Amino acid sequence: MTTKGEFLASIRAQMRTARDLFPASVAKRPEHPAAEADTIRRELAERWPAILERFRVEFERVGGVFYRVTSLDEVPAVVGRLAREREARGLVAWHAAALGADLAPALEARGLDVHEMPAGETAAAERERLRAITAGADVGLTGVDLAVAETGTLILVSGAGRPRSTSLLPPCHIAVFDRTALVESLGQVGVFLEAWHRDGAPPATGAVITFITGPSRTADIELTLTRGVHGPKEVHAIFVEQGIRG
Repeated sequence: MTTKGEFLASIRAQMRTARDLFPASVAKRPEHPAAEADTIRRELAERWPAILERFRVEFERVGGVFYRVTSLDEVPAVVGRLAREREARGLVAWHAAALGADLAPALEARGLDVHEMPAGETAAAERERLRAITAGADVGLTGVDLAVAETGTLILVSGAGRPRSTSLLPPCHIAVFDRTALVESLGQVGVFLEAWHRDGAPPATGAVITFITGPSRTADIELTLTRGVHGPKEVHAIFVEQGIRG
C-alpha cells in the first residue's frame, strides 16, 4: 500500500520533470471588447505566419497532428487518407454552414459514410438518435472558432449544426480552420469571449464553449497516463491557407 509520504513524493518527482509554468496574473476586463477584438484582428492579420508556426509547435507538443493545405479542395484528401489508415468508415460532421464548406460529397466519394448534423434545432428524440450515431462514428469533423498559439488550443462554440459531441465522442477528431481563427494568447481569447457575450455576436448560441488542448488524457492516482477515456485519442488540425469562407 502506498503511504501518504510516498504518494506526495511521487507527485513532487513528477512536478520536477514538468515544464516551467508561465506566471499568472489577473487580466483587466476590456471596457470596449468589440473594438479591442477588431484591433487584435488587424494586428494579427500582419503577423499570422509567425503565429501559425507557434500554434503548430505548441499543438504538436501536446500531441496534436498538424496539416497545412492550400485550399479547401485538398481537405477531403487529407481526411480520406487518415480514415484509410485507421480503417475508419463512419464520419460525423458539423453542418456545412457551420463548417464553412460542404465537404460531404467529396468525403463520400472517398468511401466514407458521412452523417452531417442538421442546421437547426432538433427534437429530443432526434437529438438522441444523432448522439448515438456520433458515439458510433470513427471520425468527427468540425470547424474551429479560435486557435490559440500560446497553448496549441482549439476553441469550439456549440450550437445548432455544431454540437459539441462531434468533437468529443468519436475517437478521432479532425478540425479545419484558417487564419481568421488564430489568436496569440489566452488573454486575447478573453477579449473575444467578452465581445461575444456583451455584443451578442458569438459564432453560435449553444450552451458550451469547448477548449481542446491535444487528445483526451487522464491519469489515476499513480499518475499512469491513459488517452481517450474522456474524449478522442487523436486530434488533427488542418490549416487552409486560402481561407474557408473565401
